[in-house]
Amino acid sequence: MAAAAASFSALPFLLLLLLVPSLDGASNVTYDHRSLIISGRRRLVISTSIHYPRSVPEMWPKLVAEAKDGGADCIETYVFWNGHEIAPGQYYFEDRFDLVRFVKVVRDAGLLLILRIGPYVAAEWNYGGVPVWLHYVPGTVFRTNNEPFKNHVKSFTTYIVDMMKKEQLFASQGGNIILAQIENEYGDYYEQAYGAGGKPYAMWAASMALAQNTGVPWIMCQESDAPDPVINSCNGFYCDGFQPNSPTKPKIWTENWPGWFQTFGESNPHRPPEDVAFAVARFFEKGGSVQNYYVYHGGTNFGRTTGGPFITTSYDYDAPIDEYGLRRFPKWAHLRDLHKSIRLCEHTLLYGNTTFLSLGPKQEADIYSDQSGGCVAFLANIDSANDKVVTFRNRQYDLPAWSVSILPDCRNVVFNTAKVQSQTSMVTMVPESLQASKPERWSIFRERTGIWGKNDFVRNGFVDHINTTKDSTDYLWYTTSFSVDGSYSSKGSHAVLNIDSNGHGVHAFLNNVLIGSAYGNGSQSRFSVKLPINLRTGKNELALLSMTVGLQNAGFAYEWIGAGFTNVNISGVRTGTIDLSSNNWAYKIGLEGEYYNLFKPDQTNNQRWIPQSEPPKNQPLTWYKVNVDVPQGDDPVGIDMQSMGKGLAWLNGNAIGRYWPRTSSINDRCTPSCNYRGTFIPDKCRTGCGQPTQRWYHIPRSWFHPSGNILVVFEEKGGDPTKITFSRRAVTSVCSFVSEHFPSIDLESWDESAMTEGTPPAKAQLFCPEGKSISSVKFASLGNPSGTCRSYQMGRCHHPNSLSVVEKACLNTNSCTVSLTDESFGKDLCPGVTKTLAIEADCS
Repeated sequence: MAAAAASFSALPFLLLLLLVPSLDGASNVTYDHRSLIISGRRRLVISTSIHYPRSVPEMWPKLVAEAKDGGADCIETYVFWNGHEIAPGQYYFEDRFDLVRFVKVVRDAGLLLILRIGPYVAAEWNYGGVPVWLHYVPGTVFRTNNEPFKNHVKSFTTYIVDMMKKEQLFASQGGNIILAQIENEYGDYYEQAYGAGGKPYAMWAASMALAQNTGVPWIMCQESDAPDPVINSCNGFYCDGFQPNSPTKPKIWTENWPGWFQTFGESNPHRPPEDVAFAVARFFEKGGSVQNYYVYHGGTNFGRTTGGPFITTSYDYDAPIDEYGLRRFPKWAHLRDLHKSIRLCEHTLLYGNTTFLSLGPKQEADIYSDQSGGCVAFLANIDSANDKVVTFRNRQYDLPAWSVSILPDCRNVVFNTAKVQSQTSMVTMVPESLQASKPERWSIFRERTGIWGKNDFVRNGFVDHINTTKDSTDYLWYTTSFSVDGSYSSKGSHAVLNIDSNGHGVHAFLNNVLIGSAYGNGSQSRFSVKLPINLRTGKNELALLSMTVGLQNAGFAYEWIGAGFTNVNISGVRTGTIDLSSNNWAYKIGLEGEYYNLFKPDQTNNQRWIPQSEPPKNQPLTWYKVNVDVPQGDDPVGIDMQSMGKGLAWLNGNAIGRYWPRTSSINDRCTPSCNYRGTFIPDKCRTGCGQPTQRWYHIPRSWFHPSGNILVVFEEKGGDPTKITFSRRAVTSVCSFVSEHFPSIDLESWDESAMTEGTPPAKAQLFCPEGKSISSVKFASLGNPSGTCRSYQMGRCHHPNSLSVVEKACLNTNSCTVSLTDESFGKDLCPGVTKTLAIEADCS
């Protein structure tokens, strides 16, 4: 019996070794209703997104290694057309747009890759990834049965496929690309929205993709009518109920959304990892075979080209210092344990037969058994409020509300989605002052208000901002003048400047004085504003700086959504409203500082820079330059722009991107704590009300020189540059909160655990980052403590030896383990109470 148990318990690991992808020879990638089949073997694929232009090449190996360490065996990325074809037929594949280099980094790490060519991708990326120049090709209409658009889509798709073929990167050639995607999220809405041109376009896209002969399957996400053999896939918070449109196709989850997108004026919603784990477990429980986390591993706000209108902080792309993907949130390591648990079940899930069993009104089991005697069970409690104890095969199992337990042998629970065994790592942004490399710290350049140099053109009335700038810059000046006599004022009222705009923002200057600013928001780029003004007798000069904040990235006919002013008038004057809309307006594209490339390293000594011992504060339209030293250590670095208003920043000529630490509303629906139970929606679990919507902006360390680094900032509204600081992203404390009923089997040695009679005790595990040790234990309680990391509280039951036991095991070590046993803590002082151990420790 023992020999049989040993043989069975070792089987999953032997099979996992067999399932590791071989990238040395060509792999035939096919599929059936159960899974992808690679070189004749079924594969269960766990993927995560690393969008290569959202980081720099120096970061890619570590990002990929982090993904692999988290349990991923595949990486997903879009291909960003507007970053590669910068003008018709002019291609760019260097630096962070070096697609081949990125795919090879993934390949060399032993991971598979899903290539989502698009070419339209959405992706919270400027213009959905489509080049702006394409909108100005005569007769072009995006994403419909339009010949100019289709011709360019086919041309770019073919260019990318041929590039991958040349480098032998498709699995059919011995490479690691196992799936390719055409179009993106089209069929569930846009196919109908585009009317007669919708479905023919979608079918054309599928046919065009298949004709590329990549040797790997093509997918179309959210395309319920994807024609055979193209696989339709699911995007969303949950995909366990999704079914492909053919019984011959596998169940693929292209985008598992761990978070949601923050827009200006809103707080920061995020999805609890317990709910993400619940959704993933349910997906595989219900026959899923490929799952991709859509987290944007390692993102940043590089350059002007990221983001849609007003989308400023997505979960890892132009966000604060999110260099290492799944570590962004304190408990994402929970998913690493989930992945290990699913891997233990892989062979039986892929080759076994399934049986459904009801365990109660909202409790159920899905059981998989194979011919070799393997048995896997998922026990699910989909009740969002009530914990349950269920009986399965004559044993009782504790199932918290909204949770799934995984039993790789239909007996022992190795993982429950609601019971977080992994530690919580708390990240702190450690500030560092801008250390000057040279005595003359600051230089400034002041933009001229309105027309600098010669105007570009003059028109009666308004032009569309985007059609004028073609996204070559965020900025377009609209300027006009008007005269009033001495009797303009009406008794008891004041003059008001009224502006209506299609978006996205405006700074209004009257007689060279900033009188106010206004913006659209994430859901509506149009806006109107009323600004009180003081007119002077005679001629008045009005200069309106119109701004875009990235272009629309999605929506029906999104490329036709404009920006710029539609109506400008002055009310509150004795002679009646002064309508300026049909005035003679002079226009100037861009900023003077942009024209002179003041952000480039070769312009460091440009005579337009004026040295300042102390830079001016709260000064609009001002460029600042300062020499800075590189921050110490090797932690990820961000620049803290909380003291500034809105603008752009560069380091050594590299665009850090737009900054705008706009404060969210204190009245947003924020929650002091987040209950993971129940269906997640974007408005759930908001935090950060009344706080800046952005604050820290990632700067890759590879952008720093050993000394003499040039930081350039263009400030639109006014701020205090002396309070700009660098910050290092560092793990400063770790926490654990484990109860004695938590699964305690060691996932790394499941074969030994499976043979062990009885249930091993639960244990708390802590580890500090490499090079750091546990320097102090700030809280420790065995009993019934409550709270969350950094705010734990003792309950009525508390073992007095808790602190001394934890300190003995953990102090001055990089990692430690504490078992919840009488041998560790002594006599049980609270019989009948389910014991929980809570620990908070500092790392230094």
